[in-house]
Amino acid sequence: MRIHILGICGTFMGGLAVLARQAGHTVTGCDANVYPPMSTQLREQGIALIEGYSRDQISDDIDLYVIGNVISRGNELMEAILNRGLPYCSGPAWMGEHILCGKWVLAVAGTHGKTTTSAMLAWILQQAGYEPGFLIGGVPNNFGISARLGGGKEPSDFFVIEADEYDSAFFDKRSKFVHYHAKTAILNNLEYDHADIFPDLAAIETQFHHLVRTVPGIGQLVVNGNEAALQRVLARGCWSEQVSFGVDSGWHFKEDEVWFQNNSYGPLEWELQGEHNRQNALAAIAAARHVGIAPETALNALSGFENVKRRMEVRGVINQITVYDDFAHHPTAIATTIAGLRAKVGTARILAVLEPRSNTMKLGSMKAALPGSLQAADLVFAYGAQSGRDALGWDLAASLAPLGQRAAAFHQLAELQSAILAQARPGDHILVMSNGGFGGIHQRLLDGLSEKMVHA
Repeated sequence: MRIHILGICGTFMGGLAVLARQAGHTVTGCDANVYPPMSTQLREQGIALIEGYSRDQISDDIDLYVIGNVISRGNELMEAILNRGLPYCSGPAWMGEHILCGKWVLAVAGTHGKTTTSAMLAWILQQAGYEPGFLIGGVPNNFGISARLGGGKEPSDFFVIEADEYDSAFFDKRSKFVHYHAKTAILNNLEYDHADIFPDLAAIETQFHHLVRTVPGIGQLVVNGNEAALQRVLARGCWSEQVSFGVDSGWHFKEDEVWFQNNSYGPLEWELQGEHNRQNALAAIAAARHVGIAPETALNALSGFENVKRRMEVRGVINQITVYDDFAHHPTAIATTIAGLRAKVGTARILAVLEPRSNTMKLGSMKAALPGSLQAADLVFAYGAQSGRDALGWDLAASLAPLGQRAAAFHQLAELQSAILAQARPGDHILVMSNGGFGGIHQRLLDGLSEKMVHA
């Protein structure tokens, strides 16, 4: 089968493209925003990319068009597909039918931590000899690729997938995760997000309820015991075994050791920082146990876990100034990320550089929480485009006013770069946070710091 993927450079659709190619299909795709690491991964996999959505991409030898959820009515190529009556489906529907059918699916859902926890879980299964397939919304450093079918000569029976509550396509408004039919499901946390499609938290809770409805009776839900929203979800009905984490009655830490049901399994010894990552680890250990992996084996695997690209990833160190790249874009994730870095660097200065470009942030529904999420940074540099698809619909400078002179807003990347370079000094940690390419600001800063050294 030849499939053509619209919106191929999204983290999910790019992973789907890799899986389809590994499954023997001929894969091409198009997108309007092509940037690393996904564009690099696709080209390395031999998948041809087309910039834009022109209708001349339609070809008689394409058997199916797989539509990403970034595509909407009015898209030139989509309109041509509809007008000609050509076959199409959503990405999650294709995954459910062609990749996940017959697998033991381990799905990781939640507002935060999906990518990291999925990567942890896949690595645990790998180290235990399960050779899992996976689709993760980032590139785990342990694997070097965001998706694979898994298995050696024979396909693996196990598949780990990051389970997103966002809708599947403009014609399929169900959350992606209802297509996956998970047997093991992690419910990591639940907050309000995706303000562009959900009116309130209750609407998202309904989608999680739909996910719970798809888990079979022989399945298991691994649930964050500290989340009131998740308890409300489960109160609406649950037909599977429940295991909690983060509370004394479930998987938890005591004196830095992992405990469950009055049994200690030893310490978690690794390089990652932050309480959020410790909780992610508990969820992964619990889920792995459901497929028969001993907690001791899981802990040993996590000691070699190398995290995911764009999760507190060090992009370079120039003149004792470290530049990080992180995917944080929700206020809770921003606060958690800064807290994790603070735990690592102590009293050293943190220069937070933020691009609030997610759909939720662009709508302004989280702007009031932004100053609080940045409170632990020493200096804040925020960038908001004034035009184009990433333009903010609210006053960025005004929203940061509670931070006083520590924060500044910019509308031009060159001005942002100059301001950061003027403030940076040896020993600083520059934390760049965005869910997009951010105009290559990471490398621009590293180049600027190098040039600054030459002329010092």
